[in-house]
Amino acid sequence: MAKTIDYGNLMHRAMCGMIQKVLDDVAANGLPGEHHFFITFDTMHPDVEIADWLSDRYPGDMTVVVQHWYDGLEVTDEGFSITLNFGESPEPLYIPYDAIRTFVDPSVEFGLRFESQHDTGGEDADDEETPTGKEPAAPDGPPAKGDADVVSLDSFRK
Repeated sequence: MAKTIDYGNLMHRAMCGMIQKVLDDVAANGLPGEHHFFITFDTMHPDVEIADWLSDRYPGDMTVVVQHWYDGLEVTDEGFSITLNFGESPEPLYIPYDAIRTFVDPSVEFGLRFESQHDTGGEDADDEETPTGKEPAAPDGPPAKGDADVVSLDSFRK
């Protein structure tokens, strides 16, 4: 019985740990400087908790923006809960780390992409709404510039 090092799983856990550490710091101290996050997650993940109307409207992926207004950010070892505004209507969300598909901080051109066997890859990102607190649209400029550092787990999988 040959043992192998599961680099893909190790990298996944490390990336989730980094997101947890960043969100822990934001929960304790707020967002520093121009930092803000675009977080895309799988709305059909069994542990995601969002309003029915949101899962109906976004039956695959959904991108949220943590920037100007958010409330109740609580971070655990498994995921985080946060309240965001959707058309000036606050909605609580719970997002487990395993449901996250991308985590981007465009202020420093940093991003992580989690890829899995069940990614469809065929959805049109232009149709996604990005709740941003008091502002109805995403911040000026693209969420992630073309030269952003994006780490993908695909390169570590067999």
